[in-house]
Amino acid sequence: MISINLNTEKMNKRLIVFVMAIMLLPLTGMAQKDIFEKYSDNPNVTYVNIKPKMFQMIAKVGVDTSDPEAKAFMDMVKSITSFKTIVTDSKEISADISKWVKSRSNSLEELMEVRDDGSEVKFYVKEGKDEDHVKELLIFVNGIDKVMDDKIEINGKQRKIETVVVSFTGDIDLNEISKLTEKMNIPAGEHLEKK
Repeated sequence: MISINLNTEKMNKRLIVFVMAIMLLPLTGMAQKDIFEKYSDNPNVTYVNIKPKMFQMIAKVGVDTSDPEAKAFMDMVKSITSFKTIVTDSKEISADISKWVKSRSNSLEELMEVRDDGSEVKFYVKEGKDEDHVKELLIFVNGIDKVMDDKIEINGKQRKIETVVVSFTGDIDLNEISKLTEKMNIPAGEHLEKK
């Protein structure tokens, strides 16, 4: 009788440890910082995080709403809930961003890949309400320094750009997003129009 109680007690302890491990799994995933959060204060990156309120303000600025194309563009801008980007020339940070993008790509669908002259551009999406809309658009550009001849000045310093990662979330119309990436001068955004 005592040996049965000891075995039951051991099994109960194992079960409790197992259940706790399962419950903590989501927390370990959350403990790994989002790449944008991780590098938001790093001096080796240019970090941009535009909040929904800013997109609402942009949508109200001098747009002719009688023009159907302009109205469709403004509706799409209003539907963006998050825009984040990181630009860096650090090889170490670029490698970390590449790893993060690869891990994120498991939950996203690759929309397009462009390789040219040592650079690569990848577009990933999370499906939205229909085939023209997505909940998330992730743009990853690596090796951009190999194809850019222009010098870029950021905060008064000449910088090379190795890697750019951009994340949009919201109810994003793929037919309109190329216009936004063009207006915001996001590298490789012109490839979306070809899609």
